[in-house]
Amino acid sequence: MADKPSVLFVCVHNAGRSQMAAGYMTALSEGRVEVLSAGSEPKDQINPIAIEAMAEEGIDIANNVPKILTTEAVRDSDVVITMGCGDACPIFPGKRYEDWKLDDPAGQGIEAVRPIRDDIKARIQGLLAEILPATV
Repeated sequence: MADKPSVLFVCVHNAGRSQMAAGYMTALSEGRVEVLSAGSEPKDQINPIAIEAMAEEGIDIANNVPKILTTEAVRDSDVVITMGCGDACPIFPGKRYEDWKLDDPAGQGIEAVRPIRDDIKARIQGLLAEILPATV
């Protein structure tokens, strides 16, 4: 991995799970990781409940915009995390791929989205511990 690892989060709509994951990675890595997110079929806006759930954590994803998944985004990333997008993600040799099984927050209320958000946060913390060198 480069000095600054790059992580791409992918879900179908790029409006909930991948946006929350990108928000946590951006905040918790304190700029030490390049963060990308995309969707195989992006929606036109971020899920408002995902925005609310992240705001409770002090992370603002309200101005994010869902983006279409590109081959270049995958090729340029060190780690690719998929969240329910199936086989839509191109595979490149030498990349680290993980598929996180997470409930889709679409159509859910805040009470249902909080546990998804908290699961994502724990996974991000674990991933950061693996990809960032320990600071002395």
